[in-house]
Amino acid sequence: MPSEAETGQNAQQGTAWQRVQNARHPKRPHTLDYIQRILTDFQEIHGDRLFGDDPAIVCGFGKLDGQSIMLIGEQKGRDTRQKLHRNFGMPKPEGYRKALRAMQLAAKFNRPIVTLMDTPGAYPGIDAEERGQAEAIARNLKEMARLPVPVISVCIGEGGSGGALALGVGNFVFMLENAVYSVISPESCAAIVWRDSAKAELAAAALRMTGPDMVKLGLVDDVIPEPPGGAHENYDEAARLLKERLLRTLSELGKLNTTELLQTRYEKFRKMGNFFLG
Repeated sequence: MPSEAETGQNAQQGTAWQRVQNARHPKRPHTLDYIQRILTDFQEIHGDRLFGDDPAIVCGFGKLDGQSIMLIGEQKGRDTRQKLHRNFGMPKPEGYRKALRAMQLAAKFNRPIVTLMDTPGAYPGIDAEERGQAEAIARNLKEMARLPVPVISVCIGEGGSGGALALGVGNFVFMLENAVYSVISPESCAAIVWRDSAKAELAAAALRMTGPDMVKLGLVDDVIPEPPGGAHENYDEAARLLKERLLRTLSELGKLNTTELLQTRYEKFRKMGNFFLG
């Protein structure tokens, strides 16, 4: 296990654009890969009880070293068939409503919640807009802020705008070493700012979307290290490092009562974007 100093040093290596490429690597582990390695007795939940099921979000109860938790994550596909089935990891309103239903179920049974963010963004299609995409994301933000149980959010790949943030209101928010988290993709940013999507590499640096940048800005609590070469080089080791951090953090949050959980979560997000704090 690397020391904190080594972790910080490793997290600083590589340009922002290299991190983007690693976050999008076709062999990078997704939510189901981590579930398979860190949870036992996983029971998936389907459907939002309003419209249907969204395969772009996977959620269910499972045991993390014997402790029952609710895990909710965005799932990309691996081959063409899977990508189409998972809608390229871009959730629709029913996906976010399914996630919220699962969170409320976890709160009912007093189970901690872990969310894994990995999406280029919420699906922008007309059908999603017709079914209330913006409202579904906004409701998740509101309801996650007042969940009476511990919530840990981890960006494991691409953290794309509100599509990721809808699962990102936690007591602790982490990023994997090669994950990126941003309000817009580098290509879209470059197309808007420079009228040239080919300047995506320049935009990636300007967006400050890597883990170390996000920690420095106070938007993320810490960076979880990955195996040498990236998580796609060693799924088992990547899962072990993630599991270790989750267990440590759940133990820390377990010491807080409901009032403290809600207050610390509120204060964490209330400070974001405030330029007048000392």
